[in-house]
Amino acid sequence: MAKKKSLQSAMGEASGQTEQVVEMPVTDQKSSRTAQPPSRQGKKAIAGHFDPAVSRQLKQIALDNDTTVQALLGEALNDLFLKYDHNPIV
Repeated sequence: MAKKKSLQSAMGEASGQTEQVVEMPVTDQKSSRTAQPPSRQGKKAIAGHFDPAVSRQLKQIALDNDTTVQALLGEALNDLFLKYDHNPIV
């Protein structure tokens, strides 16, 4: 079975361009996971969708207190853990 042409090469042929297209190798997903900064290794992202005002307010609190949004979220999560009788982690 013949290999399918890339969209880029098909578009180039259709437009009359004779430029050679160099295809980049597909990286292994597992290797891209290990290419994390050391500060993120062994960590898990936690996300949520909130009103944009929440983001602005968190950023403002971080600026006012010379800290990061991540540090504020860690503090908030620890308060939540304590509220529900769990040990602080962050």
